[in-house]
Amino acid sequence: MIYDRIMVRYGELSTKGRNKMDFVKLLAVNIRKKLTENFSEVKLETRFDHIYVLVADYDPYLIIKELQEVSGINSLTLVSKIEKDIEQIKKCALEMVVNEEASTFKVRSKRSDKTFSIISDEINRIVAKEILSNTKLKVDVKKPELTIGIEVRQEGAYLFLETFKGAGGYPLGIAGKILMMMSGGIDSPVAAYLLMKRGVSLECIHFASPPYTSGGVIDKINDLLKLLAHYQESIRLHVVPFTKLQEAIYDHVDESYAITVMRRMMYRISTDIANIRKCQAIANGESIGQVASQTLRSMRVINEVTNMPVIRPLVTYDKNDIIRIAKQIKTYEISIRPYEDCCTIFRPQNPRTKPNYKSTLWLENQFDFEGLIVEAINSTESIIISANSEEL
Repeated sequence: MIYDRIMVRYGELSTKGRNKMDFVKLLAVNIRKKLTENFSEVKLETRFDHIYVLVADYDPYLIIKELQEVSGINSLTLVSKIEKDIEQIKKCALEMVVNEEASTFKVRSKRSDKTFSIISDEINRIVAKEILSNTKLKVDVKKPELTIGIEVRQEGAYLFLETFKGAGGYPLGIAGKILMMMSGGIDSPVAAYLLMKRGVSLECIHFASPPYTSGGVIDKINDLLKLLAHYQESIRLHVVPFTKLQEAIYDHVDESYAITVMRRMMYRISTDIANIRKCQAIANGESIGQVASQTLRSMRVINEVTNMPVIRPLVTYDKNDIIRIAKQIKTYEISIRPYEDCCTIFRPQNPRTKPNYKSTLWLENQFDFEGLIVEAINSTESIIISANSEEL
């Protein structure tokens, strides 16, 4: 059986009303970008309720594997398009199943084109009779080994056996751009992935503290972003030299408040870079109560330094859920490499879980942090990372 196209189903896009075609057009653009490098000959047919990817001479299963990384796709179905003729439908359905290793089947048809004279139930019966007469397959409507899907639409009939799960969510870029705080641990790559699924494109920021942190951390970030770049064509990483600020914090700030003040400095720098890069918000991998700086009191005191929205996709996730997703997107093994970031290296023994706002302000005013922030921003290096990027 020759399948000639892949039916792309939109999922959540079906709820978007008047804006739906804007979503569909962007999804089509993202599909073309994803397939350009390895499948340049494929063509797309864009319709209100589906996109069809014409597979040409390529292996359709390889195309499906690529498209499963494109956010905004609910499912992908390998289909054969034929004429809206019941004899052709019977013939195609039989060809589909004749060499399948199965013993039971059912037929599920949908007649979207109401001008087609045969209703769905009758299509099911006619096709099932053809298969029963010409194979050893038996009907099982509850738990069939094969389900023959038939959709009769305005432009033709589509037949299929297999449907593959997509990434879901919205097309990348439809929701704007966010600056993601990327530590190199387990949480932030998962948060980044969840944001991209919701149609958010990302730039990332990392705070480096050499010589206290090694180059291995940057290698981790690079490898993590190369994986995440399968979902976004390329990702810009801003590497902020944070050593001087961190040393000043530990010289002038009580140890119990060091993490609180350090995170406030990170938010100030992230806000300035986000504004420069025209990002609409800051995001991070925080989850309520996971560490001292992630209690609600700490979040409020830290958040006070920015008027930019701070998005926390993992705020209600427990660690097991986060690890499960990290393993699913293959970032887990990279994240657990034994190279620590600046938050880990300078972790105090007894950090405040309920920092006092006035005490925090008083401690910050013990040194000139504004000049150090400007210096850090001016010395920030930006790198563009793609899935095929060379090592840094």
